[in-house]
Amino acid sequence: MISLFKEGFLLVYITGDMHGDLSRFKNPIFKKMKAGDVLIVCGDFGFIWDGSRQEKQNLKKLREMPFTIAFVDGCHENFDILEQSFRTVRWRGGRAHLIAPNIFHMMRGEIFTIDDRTYFTFGGGHSQDFEFRQGRNWWQREQPTHAEIRRAIHNLNEHNAQVDYIITHEPPASLKDCLGVDMQQRLEIHTFFEDIIKQCSYRKWFFGKCHMDRFIPMKFYAMFEDVLPVESESRRRSRKQTAPEED
Repeated sequence: MISLFKEGFLLVYITGDMHGDLSRFKNPIFKKMKAGDVLIVCGDFGFIWDGSRQEKQNLKKLREMPFTIAFVDGCHENFDILEQSFRTVRWRGGRAHLIAPNIFHMMRGEIFTIDDRTYFTFGGGHSQDFEFRQGRNWWQREQPTHAEIRRAIHNLNEHNAQVDYIITHEPPASLKDCLGVDMQQRLEIHTFFEDIIKQCSYRKWFFGKCHMDRFIPMKFYAMFEDVLPVESESRRRSRKQTAPEED
């Protein structure tokens, strides 16, 4: 496993499911992002789907962008390509699949450190349309395993159950009920997420599956087309002002 890590102040942004839609990058905010900045996608990245010529051209365009793109997997990923065609690297303290020099798949249960902030990531979930996709473009690997949950618990314990931000595709079960989506669906991952709510300390939790942009007080963000900075401008300024000077 190789290590890929760079230090320094940068900006981190969050968005929701992209499903391979290149037009999402027409958002004016991307013109402001510079080398070193990071865009995190909350699942269903979708640019690794069928290995087509068009898909390869789209990935080429993403590789030419100056900022880094990191994503957790969702329910619409080609797990055969994702897990068999890209090597595992250590990126910012966690395991990731190296898609391109500036594109990373953040693996389940990992904790990454980006600009002195910790990010716990856990992708995967359950497709509502899996019965129609079985045998064509549905992979059982979309559903997290018990072993992945155990690894996540281990990593969280190593950090004393404290991280700055949580990035998932699925929301916790209580958030499903709050939003009125998939209320009858309960998987092991939903129980695990409820345990995290009760036992872990974190600032914000971002998830993408529900295809809506909504803030749910006090810490939850349903993400879709919005592109939000993880930290407010005032908090970033405060951090820069208190950062120790280099010798």
